[in-house]
Amino acid sequence: MNQLNQFTAFIRRCGWAFGIEIGRFQKSQNYLLHHKIDLVLDVGANIGQYGSRVRAEGYRNRIVSFEPLSSAYDILKNFAKSDKSWFIHERCAVGSRLGETEINISKNSYSSSLLPMCSILSDAAPNTIYIGKDRTKIINLDSIFGDYHNVGERVFLKVDTQGYEKEVLDGAKDCLKHITGVQLELSVVPLYESQQLYDYFFQYMKEAGFYLWALVPGFSNEKSGQILQFDGIFFRP
Repeated sequence: MNQLNQFTAFIRRCGWAFGIEIGRFQKSQNYLLHHKIDLVLDVGANIGQYGSRVRAEGYRNRIVSFEPLSSAYDILKNFAKSDKSWFIHERCAVGSRLGETEINISKNSYSSSLLPMCSILSDAAPNTIYIGKDRTKIINLDSIFGDYHNVGERVFLKVDTQGYEKEVLDGAKDCLKHITGVQLELSVVPLYESQQLYDYFFQYMKEAGFYLWALVPGFSNEKSGQILQFDGIFFRP
């Protein structure tokens, strides 16, 4: 069985556990268009990969990106400067509190995290190892949501924070009520210390009034074929 088929079987089993029948995966970002999203909050933007992808696939409304790494932030700002509807928030991490923190810098940049890394990740992908630290401001979404959201707008929250997803949601308890859809990077096994796994977020989103819309294959161990991460996309009815 190849990796995609392994992933398909695994995700279907995940869905069955929550009474969900899962069919084909969402391969593009057209859910933003389908749900008439006005504003995307891009948490963990790195150098702008997600924003550039949704632009290429037809999304033309506002994007607000958040990135804590100084090196990635500079590239992100330069990349988005010609796009009048793409706003880059002041360099910061996003979590559940306000203050300052340190982020661990990974060799590949996009695996950087506020959490210590587990060996299962560095063993599977040696280019994820930490090579330094970066100090950054940390905010929560509740503290800035009103700066970007206009009444009546449909908001989509994308979170790619390498194990820190729970803290991002904990800092968005008020504004989550005004958010139409959420995309979370979810781990099958612990890749970062103290992170919550996919089943926690399936239940969290269900209790928050969201249902599962799509699943997107993510990172796997190339040697063993084990799925390590995938993205879950959730919308309100």
